[in-house]
Amino acid sequence: MSRPAGDWSGRFGVRVLTLMLGSAALGIPVHADPLAQARAWAAACTGCHNVAGGAEVPAGMKALTGIDRDQLLDRLLHFKAGQLPATVMQQLTRGYEDAELRAIADHLSRQQP
Repeated sequence: MSRPAGDWSGRFGVRVLTLMLGSAALGIPVHADPLAQARAWAAACTGCHNVAGGAEVPAGMKALTGIDRDQLLDRLLHFKAGQLPATVMQQLTRGYEDAELRAIADHLSRQQP
């Protein structure tokens, strides 16, 4: 069965698995430390949402730092469930388990805006 042209959710999972396997083969550690792992997952957000400071957040994007953890997690879970309109967030959030999204929300909520 072929996927619709705009559906790349399966590729995301393959990319993550390839990154993890490639990292292991190159001797790059996959994070055993939960905080380091949450930082690594949250780093994927920086392409669209400036979370490190410095540059402005692109038009139409929201800054993610300093947002209440429960509020951010709620939005992430609603994207994952397809209950909020989005361009790519529905696909991106489906690549994470709920516990991983919770760790991302927790990490980002602790960052200073």
